[in-house]
Parts: sequence; structure tokens; C-alpha cells
Amino acid sequence: MKKAGVVRSSLLTLTLCTASVASLAQVSVGVSIGVPVRVPPPPLPVYVQPPCPTPGFLWTPGYWAYGPAGYYWVQGVWVAPPHPGLLWTPGYWGFAAGVYGWHPGYWGPHVGFYGGVHYGFGYGGVGFVGGMWQGGVFRYNTAVVNVNTAVVHNTYINRTVVMNQNFSHSSFNGPGGVTASPTAQERMAMNEQHFGPTASQTAGMNQATRNARDGFGHANQVNSRQGNQQQRITQGVRSGQLTPGETRNLQTRESSINSQAQADRAANGGYLTGQQRQQINQRQNNVSRSIYNDKHNANNDAAAAARQGRSAQSVRRQAQRVSHRNRPRG
Repeated sequence: MKKAGVVRSSLLTLTLCTASVASLAQVSVGVSIGVPVRVPPPPLPVYVQPPCPTPGFLWTPGYWAYGPAGYYWVQGVWVAPPHPGLLWTPGYWGFAAGVYGWHPGYWGPHVGFYGGVHYGFGYGGVGFVGGMWQGGVFRYNTAVVNVNTAVVHNTYINRTVVMNQNFSHSSFNGPGGVTASPTAQERMAMNEQHFGPTASQTAGMNQATRNARDGFGHANQVNSRQGNQQQRITQGVRSGQLTPGETRNLQTRESSINSQAQADRAANGGYLTGQQRQQINQRQNNVSRSIYNDKHNANNDAAAAARQGRSAQSVRRQAQRVSHRNRPRG
């Protein structure tokens, strides 16, 4: 097997390791690579995993990348691994020395450390429980991944790995995010032979980079507002101002907006028209109002006050001050 060095492609602050799939080039991964960023990435959005299109494809989760307009979302995708027996370790943002750096993902015999970030669909922060290789064939755990069993027959169900859904949506490792360190097994996996993203993964990343601008020279207001509203939702959950039902409703609507933006771009050569941006912006305005209303209703103020040992009026005044500072960005 031919061994090659790391190929680095910089997207401002995001640097990804790429390697030739045909030659299965080996890459070195294990330290943060890329120009650092001083603002944290937004919380991970809630979205529906598309069904696995064909046997043997593995899920690579979506993540926040960084460009001229700030953070933008790179959607998850089902891809064929470089060869059977390999698993994907997702990349992650890590905080160190006052800045946020991107740790690229990679293929390897075992799943390594990915910051403790809960990407979902089998990636619960440690390891991977979405399936396993057996005799050169990948078997899917349909308890956590979306598989059309009429097309894909190599499946099993292991519900013991399903975790409590009240997990953090933080998308980075460090203060204010996920605090996790590599386990002994993850450290061993980090030192194994690794392979960079496949051609289809790189193509998806490049498409997301093009989508980072809505077209016509405009910065991507769709993604930047999505990130801002995810942060507002997360703050509401942590403060107790959003109930679980309100949170699920808001996240479902955010996921629907994201799906519409992806479909509109796909139908328009990778960009959004002015009319499409206006339609999506209106939907985001509606969600923004719902976030404000849900976070300021009397029941949630009283519940938050009880948890904090303060009066409901005090909690409401503080929330209003925070909302005033944050408007009208999302």
C-alpha cells in the first residue's frame, strides 16, 4: 500500500485532510489542524437522517465549517468507505489556548476520539453503535440509523445503545461545550493507519462551501440565522425557559427550513434565488417569534424562577434584556 503525506486544503479557518481514494493514501491525524477561530460554532441542528441508499454505505455526520460569512453547515451524507472494514471518525471543533480549532475526520479500523460531540445516528460521543463489519459485510443497527430494509437486508436491532435524548447539542469540545477526553481505546485508534475523506465526501464539502454564499454576492444569511437561532434554542433549554415539547417543535421547524434550503439550492444550481431567500427568511422570522414567545410565557418564567431560586419577574426581566441585546439577528 502506497503511503502519502497529508494533503491540506484550507477554507479560511477550516482545513480538511484529503487523500486519494484510489491509492488509499495514508494520512496523519491526531492534532488540531487549521487556522484557529475565536468564536464557538453554533449548536448542532436537529435533522432527519436520509435512508441508506445501498448496502455497504456508511453515515458521515453533518458538521459546522467556517468561511468568510462565518460558520456554515455541511450536511451529513451516506458514502462508500475506501474499502471494507473501515469506520468513520467524525471531525470536531476543540477549544485550546483561547481559540477554536478543527480536528479533521478520518477513516480507520476503529472509531477514535471525536471530542465527545453527540452527532447522533450511532455517534453518541464515544465510539459508534450504528452498525458493525462482519465478514466483509456491514450490518446496520436499525435502532439508531435510518435504513430501508426493503433494499438493505444486512440489519439487526440493538436498542440497548439508545441513549437519553436530553443530550447536549454542543458542537465543540471545551468550556461551555462538551468536556471529554480520549479513552484508552480511542487513543489506540488515533494511532492506527488512517485514510482521508473520500472523493464523494470532498465533493459534498466543496458544495457546502459554494452554498456558504446564497448567490449574487450575498453572505449566507440562511445558515448564519440558523446558527443564531440554534444558539437561542439551546440557551432556552439550559435556562429552563423552553419545555421539551416547545424545543421539539422549534427544532422540527428549523430542520424543515434547512431541508427547504437544500432542496432549493439543488434545484437552482447550488444557489438560492432572491425569491427563495425571501421565502426562507420569512419562515425563519416566524420561528424567531416562536422562540421569543415560548421563552417568555408565564409558565416557563415561573419554572425557571423555581429552579434558580428567584422571582418569575426577575427571570423575565433578565430574559428580556438578553433578547434585546440579541435582536434582530435571528
